[in-house]
Amino acid sequence: MTDANTPMIAPSILSADFANLAAESAAVAHPGPTRADWLHVDVMDAHFVPNLTLGLPVVESLLKATDIPIDCHLMIDDPKRWAPPYAEAGAYNVTFHAEATDDPVDVARDIRAAGGKAGLAIKPKTPLEPYLEILRDIDTLLVMSVEPGFGGQKFIAEVLEKVRIVRTIVDSSDLRLLVEIDGGINADTIEQAAESGVDCFVAGSAVYGADDPGKAVAALREQAATARARGH
Repeated sequence: MTDANTPMIAPSILSADFANLAAESAAVAHPGPTRADWLHVDVMDAHFVPNLTLGLPVVESLLKATDIPIDCHLMIDDPKRWAPPYAEAGAYNVTFHAEATDDPVDVARDIRAAGGKAGLAIKPKTPLEPYLEILRDIDTLLVMSVEPGFGGQKFIAEVLEKVRIVRTIVDSSDLRLLVEIDGGINADTIEQAAESGVDCFVAGSAVYGADDPGKAVAALREQAATARARGH
């Protein structure tokens, strides 16, 4: 893992070759700057979002194939029922959607009790304000910069205002919260996200669409670090 001040890159396997997930995870697992900080796994249930991807069995297989911490993004209904098993299986961070539950604190508590870090994701059109009072109850806030459900969408820059608000709160308190962004992150968009105060950047095609995924991870992290230094 990188130190707390270094931007984190979490390649999204939604953009990888599903038939070769072990090899695709290994491509970003070499020691040094080309190593990913987290591996981001999108779980979609065809209910909360219209798409269907993969579930717990694939995550369990991936956990055996890589030592990179697994970052599960659950775009699913009923996270109280379905989220804790991902933490029990060994996922490092398990993120569920604010829009999928009436009691996010309860879901987060269950994820933590199962041994994982608890993340809360908010869609681009979901207001941030109702969730500001529960930031202490979660470990990760995932700001969606595209509508969840499909890869390859265009970055929605307006969501960076949410990042700026949360960054200000975190920096002016003793809150330990990781701010993550997901959607349309690439060489053209990562700098504005970094300047806004993002800690962890989910990147799909920007990593797995590159000739060398590891080099892409290193280049994105360096770009984000430079932009963040500029933003402070």
